Amino acid sequence: MNTSIRTALAGIACSAALFGALPAAAANVTMNLGWETPLDSDYGVLATKFQELVQQYTNGTVEVKFRCCGQISTEDNAFKALQLGTVDGFMISQNNVSPSWLLMDVPVLPYTFENLDHLRAVADGPAGASLKRQLLADTGVHLLTFGGPSYRDFFNSERPINTMADMDGLKIRVPKNNVMLATFEAFGAEPVPLAWSETPTALQTGTIDGGDNGTNVIQEMKFYEFAPYLTVLDHFAGFSPMLVSDSFMKKLSDEQRTAVERAATEAGDFHMDYMVEKVEAVRTWLTTEGGMQITRPDRAEFIAAAETVQKTVADERGEAFGALLKEIRDAAK
Repeated sequence: MNTSIRTALAGIACSAALFGALPAAAANVTMNLGWETPLDSDYGVLATKFQELVQQYTNGTVEVKFRCCGQISTEDNAFKALQLGTVDGFMISQNNVSPSWLLMDVPVLPYTFENLDHLRAVADGPAGASLKRQLLADTGVHLLTFGGPSYRDFFNSERPINTMADMDGLKIRVPKNNVMLATFEAFGAEPVPLAWSETPTALQTGTIDGGDNGTNVIQEMKFYEFAPYLTVLDHFAGFSPMLVSDSFMKKLSDEQRTAVERAATEAGDFHMDYMVEKVEAVRTWLTTEGGMQITRPDRAEFIAAAETVQKTVADERGEAFGALLKEIRDAAK
């Protein structure tokens, strides 16, 4: 494990040890920030940096408390809870946002991003700002930061994937997201829409043959113990959005709000660098320590199939969807 990743994880351990150490009077606003993966996951790295910077920039008047591991919600239910104001903040993968806000399917589309530079340009530029504004206007939910990039790597228990034909007939867990369902259908698999909470058991019992997740999640959830074949397609690349409710934001003074937004931006930049460095390190770990067999197929036929999905979805979703897709594509120029 390289130095920067080790340092980040050490920071999480330290933060966890000190959790609750601030006296009650130190903060006049508390933010309960949730996510569904473990404390020492990549979401935890983003949360820890955000907590540290919020403490610094608000002079302790805003306290971020961690609610990891599904304590306050699940990814499937968190967005509605944010809209209702029953949850302050939650980190939700973008594909689990889009059932509640269809425009989030634009970055979910397969092969939307040409490369890492394109993804960064969207997060830091006008396209990302446009997405944030539209999300708030349509749903009342604030996107504080996109967080670092995550590639969803494919894993299965049946066979190595060297060509698209090898996907034929595999029962693949897919989030309840129509774009992702259509993508795996186009790849020749049999997608099974399944809530995240049901996925580990389904994989262990053989109800599904595999799925795709952020590379780190495959490691964190120990999916390599049940699915020994890892395939790198970079078919879905996306973000780790940190979302907060409007009711929480309204608790902040103007100064606190500016400080919290600054903390989120800087934590997102930190997390972006962290994630870029970590992806290949985790892939190496999965093959050397986790015992997985890795393949990196030629992507041409997968990209061709993905282009049909992009066109179909864009045609179905209408003008606003197409305009945001164009703005994101233009960011690559």
